Amino acid sequence: MASCQNKEGYELVWSDEFEYEGLPNPEKWEYDTLGNAWAWGNSELQHYTAYRKENAIVKDGKLHIRALKEEGFPTQYTSARLMTKGKGDWLYGRIEVRAKVSQGTGIWPAIWMLPSENKYGNWPKSGEIDIMEHVGYDPDTIHFTVHTGAFNGMHRTQKSSKVFLPKAEKEFYTYTVDWTENKCDFYVDDRKVFTFKKESDNTDEWPFNHPYYLLLNVAVGGTWGGIHGVDNSIFPQAMEVDYVRVYQKK
Repeated sequence: MASCQNKEGYELVWSDEFEYEGLPNPEKWEYDTLGNAWAWGNSELQHYTAYRKENAIVKDGKLHIRALKEEGFPTQYTSARLMTKGKGDWLYGRIEVRAKVSQGTGIWPAIWMLPSENKYGNWPKSGEIDIMEHVGYDPDTIHFTVHTGAFNGMHRTQKSSKVFLPKAEKEFYTYTVDWTENKCDFYVDDRKVFTFKKESDNTDEWPFNHPYYLLLNVAVGGTWGGIHGVDNSIFPQAMEVDYVRVYQKK
């Protein structure tokens, strides 16, 4: 951890190294289940649970977010959607998550950020920063996206990029956004892969001037992840997270 705090010009302000066992640290993580009632607006198939080790557990130095096919729930799939809202909210910073993504047709893991308050209106007007998304039917590709009122997925105007990463399902990579008052730079390990720049003060184009929180989740199906259906033979599936670190400029 000493070396973590020595990034040039930055200091470590929040982290979880997952060096413990059991449920995710309740001082740092909360469970997001509210959208179960409306399939999260994306026609997703999973039911997100809370405080359930089968879906979110820390062991062997890593957080495991697990999607399962099982009975006894409102849908036939369960998973977890963890968030730092109210426990980790930041205005600008370098957010790093080292992870290995889940795999298989129908799976949709993500590392992303939402506004702590909808300062400029409901989604997407107050913004969304997708540090990493992966859809299992496209196993060699990792996506990076920004949504705003002017640039959003509902109108297919979102600003995004993608990289070819054929070992993403088998190896750990560090997915990062370096978010400042003028731009968002996205990285895989130390390689910059995408930049979204502030072009004006219009909040429809740049709403990224208020605090955001981090989310980690594994979805099943949905308008993107489920385009080619769900292969039920893949379950259980897990995204593994080695650490989460948040730095801000000194």
